[in-house]
Amino acid sequence: MDQEANDHHAEVKAYYGETLQTSQDLKTNACTCDATPPGYLRSVLAMIHPEVKAKYYGCGLVIPLQLEGLRVLDLGSGSGQDCFVLSKLIGPQGRVFGVDMTLEQLAVARAHQDYHQKLFGHLVPNLEFLQGEIERLGELNLAPQSFDLVVSNCVVNLANDKRKVFQGVFDLLKEGGEFYFSDVYSDRRIPKDLSEDPLLYGECLSGALYWNDFIALAKEVGFLDPRIVSLGKIAIHQEELQERLGGIGFHSVTVRLIKLKGLEPQCEDYGQALMYKGTLPEAAHLFELDRGHQFPTGRIERVCGNSYRMLKETRFAKHFEFFGDFSRHFGLFPGCGSSLPFEEGEAPGSCC
Repeated sequence: MDQEANDHHAEVKAYYGETLQTSQDLKTNACTCDATPPGYLRSVLAMIHPEVKAKYYGCGLVIPLQLEGLRVLDLGSGSGQDCFVLSKLIGPQGRVFGVDMTLEQLAVARAHQDYHQKLFGHLVPNLEFLQGEIERLGELNLAPQSFDLVVSNCVVNLANDKRKVFQGVFDLLKEGGEFYFSDVYSDRRIPKDLSEDPLLYGECLSGALYWNDFIALAKEVGFLDPRIVSLGKIAIHQEELQERLGGIGFHSVTVRLIKLKGLEPQCEDYGQALMYKGTLPEAAHLFELDRGHQFPTGRIERVCGNSYRMLKETRFAKHFEFFGDFSRHFGLFPGCGSSLPFEEGEAPGSCC
């Protein structure tokens, strides 16, 4: 790794290991999450140790459904909050690995492993914390194509080489696995002088990817149809920071990237449909693939070919009934958009 990357990592480690003592020390709300978790998550979050919560810096909820027995990796696991929640939900047959490069954060997470294991009633540990950089996942002795799910919470923006992060995740995921993560994105490319500012970088702003650059990068690596789960505007309240940022808009976005070969670049119509059975206890009445694809229990819904495959060829298949195949093509599926998702009133019906 070159000296510039080493210096960058040192600055991020210092910010999260020394400058920030708790989430109250943050200068913006970029690394915080105001989303209301569903009831089943609230009950688990209530079990998390207070010190772990105090040192938690996340911008979204990165706990998808159907987790039992999965093998999961958390990038930039920090004080361990998401890992502990995942440890509870995957159960004794699952396995969670948390990766972080900041020793102070890892020390907090490891100090509370036994506490959570006993609280969750796990006879054998199902969680391990590893020291490492998310741009160098190949050096962690993790088997390729061995993970069902990779999550990350407001960390990818801190990486110096984001392509290496996405490529590393893609290589570790099984076919049909997913990268489910929240991060900060900008509505334009960040100028070089801002991207080199340690404060703005540590606050998860100046390392943010321009949205369209993210889409292009994800597809280049092999995540062919990115899906938005949720998004929210980040408010910059300090006048000095507003002035320095020069009108750049930032959004916190939770994204689902599913690894499936052969997904199409557009949403194509093959006359397919599916029906959600309502068999997930945490979503008895409605399943949400993304913010444009919500499936009420018992109602047959038309879907594009990509959405059909994302449910039929993944861990969610047993919760649906499927109708149709790929034998006949009817053209572009209605409602597939291509504009930035951040504009007020922008319809969420696009598949990216």
